[in-house]
Amino acid sequence: MRQPHHPEPDTPKEGQESVWDYPRPAIAEPTSRHIKIEHRGTVIADTRGAWRTLETSHPPTYYIPPSDVLTEYLRPNPRRSMCEWKGQARYWDLVIADKKLEAVSWSYANPTPAFAGIRDMFAFYPDPLDFCWVDGEVVTPQPGQFYGGWITSREAGPFKGIPGSQFW
Repeated sequence: MRQPHHPEPDTPKEGQESVWDYPRPAIAEPTSRHIKIEHRGTVIADTRGAWRTLETSHPPTYYIPPSDVLTEYLRPNPRRSMCEWKGQARYWDLVIADKKLEAVSWSYANPTPAFAGIRDMFAFYPDPLDFCWVDGEVVTPQPGQFYGGWITSREAGPFKGIPGSQFW
């Protein structure tokens, strides 16, 4: 069997973290970074109480406490997925002015013990949303349609999701 090719990590610049230094298996940790999401002129989320998940080759994914999310715009979606580390995720649609973004958010009602800190918090795919910020910087979505990582100037790649990264 052919061994997967692992790329050479980019050399981090001052103030950057290499996603290749993130652990595997993944971890979750609180962060004081200012996380903000806006869509269709509405600030959907605004917090300094988020948690982030870190996994080798992935940019961080941010989980926002329900108290800092306008949950009245979220509707349950039947989609489910299973993460080998976090457990089963349920998905949420975002509906503003009768415009729906399907399965744009997800949460874990019963995460594994190592991820208890993100219980019932909401993560969002940045790609379909108008603006997602980390400390005032507009994020770039993680490549690929499956992943929900948020890329800023603080992360050095390359990032899982680009063509050829399936087996990283």
